[in-house]
Amino acid sequence: MNPNQTKKKFYSARICLRFLPYSFKRWRALLAIVAIMLFGIVLNALKPWPMKILIDNVLYQKPMSPALANAVAVLPGTTTRENVIGWIVSATVIIFFFQWMLRLANSYASIGFGQRMVYDLAADIFERLQRLSLGFHSRSPVGDSIKRVTSDCRCVSMIIKDALLPACASLVSLVIMLAIMWRMDPGLTLLSISVVPLMLLVILRYTRPIIERSYEQQQVEGRMYNVIEQTLSSIPVVKAFGYEEQANIRFQASTDAILETTLSATSIQLQFKVLAGLATAIGTAAIIWIGSQHVLSGQITVGSILVFLSYLGSLYGPLQSLAYTPSTIQGAAGSARRVIEVLEAEPEVKDWPGARPLPPVKGFIRLESVTFGYERNRAVLEDISLEVQPGNTVAFVGATGAGKTTLVSLIPRFFDPWKGRVTIDGQDIRDVQLKSLRQQVGIVLQESFLFPITIAENIAYGRPDASPEQIEQAARAANAHKFIEGLPAGYDTVVGERGATLSGGERQRLAIARALLKDAPILILDEPTSALDAETEGEVLQALGRLMQGRTTLIIAHRLSTTRMANRIFVLKDGMIAEAGTHEELLARNALYARLYKTQFGNTA
Repeated sequence: MNPNQTKKKFYSARICLRFLPYSFKRWRALLAIVAIMLFGIVLNALKPWPMKILIDNVLYQKPMSPALANAVAVLPGTTTRENVIGWIVSATVIIFFFQWMLRLANSYASIGFGQRMVYDLAADIFERLQRLSLGFHSRSPVGDSIKRVTSDCRCVSMIIKDALLPACASLVSLVIMLAIMWRMDPGLTLLSISVVPLMLLVILRYTRPIIERSYEQQQVEGRMYNVIEQTLSSIPVVKAFGYEEQANIRFQASTDAILETTLSATSIQLQFKVLAGLATAIGTAAIIWIGSQHVLSGQITVGSILVFLSYLGSLYGPLQSLAYTPSTIQGAAGSARRVIEVLEAEPEVKDWPGARPLPPVKGFIRLESVTFGYERNRAVLEDISLEVQPGNTVAFVGATGAGKTTLVSLIPRFFDPWKGRVTIDGQDIRDVQLKSLRQQVGIVLQESFLFPITIAENIAYGRPDASPEQIEQAARAANAHKFIEGLPAGYDTVVGERGATLSGGERQRLAIARALLKDAPILILDEPTSALDAETEGEVLQALGRLMQGRTTLIIAHRLSTTRMANRIFVLKDGMIAEAGTHEELLARNALYARLYKTQFGNTA
């Protein structure tokens, strides 16, 4: 994704609303965490009262309030001070035990809840990335996209579990603590909340810098992923050219950039936390000073001021939690912004409203005055018009950059033309559903991509319901059965990453078998023999001949050995059709095609 594009403003409220549905999908775990938090707030409210009773009513022997006296009278053996102390100690231990159990339960429930939300979001990002157009992926490095799926998606856990849920618990706790404190001493309560405006000023001052530093941090981490992916995916070239040291330097530069942005983000967050903590420290000091005066003047008891100070800690704890909530959300905002960029990205090619399934086609393809390019005001194809009759084979030749691959990419609608239209059997392909269109187009690429799964699964990739007999039949037709049988586990042999354990000819024949099994009426061959030796090329051409039977076939050819199979050849130059005709017609014309052919084969026709 282009980092220089116009940046949207991602406010906290919008981010929270965008990710809240992920918590509702896990509503059982959410309810359990809320119940645990509420129970914990109640225990926190009860925690200082045994100490108050011990100091005021046992040690200083002040009379209990009627409500408290009735509650204590229910307990057995409270007629003596020693027994009351025993009950106070027991209550303290019981409260501590339940708080410890609640913390344990909350940690367990929160971890499961957070991870489930992360995986739900990762699944949505992964699905969205697959649905986005090739244009998006051509602008977005693979490593950066991987980071969005594997790392940035953790933002949902930080926002919901680490920010919103604690904030909600803090609000409930604040209401309860303020109500109790108000009943004890309204003046001290008002003084204790006088620090709130100062905390709000701190939040307003640091919100935007935290957002920007967080986004910068995620961006530079994405660039590090790109360096790793680019280096490891091209490791043979790295070794062949002795580029290891330069690759290490690139990686070190990316980690240095990450360290710099991390330290900058940490500095901002520390400043925020220090100032927020200073506000509550000032409030606590003021309460201790004035509260001690109230005790000396007899307005409140020693036990009451201890309870009040305990509740003050329970008040400032939630206040600080609420103050840190924007910081936590903004700390995750960089990742959230990158995630939302994917989730809200609109596919450049998608089903139009009212698009209908494409019925089985004969394969009559027509391009009508098509103009297209990847960059604005820079067309790759200019006013292209051509027809391909059902069952015919056409070849596209021309120099590198002439627009051959771009032209055939319009058939399965990887891109939409700027002007003109593409039709199959008279139907504009923009009026039909993408899935139904691509089900009727088979593709054999120049570099056959194989997955690190079994041979059989690779062949059946476009038709996973195929039987072993159908897979073997396709392999035989592609001249692949013989070498497959020679593999350690035959069709159950797992190939290496990108098919690295097979030769180029073997990979190409498996790709042809995959296309045969798909049995699509339209076939695109993108320079299928360009990387093969003469002997292997002959075997592959034999398999291609069987594959092309009865299908409308479009061949992109640099090596003109495949053009003899074509009923018609189109020669492209600078994005336009320079010549068209059969192999013999174009040779007789002695123009661009003839020069290309003679360059490769001399004067032999």
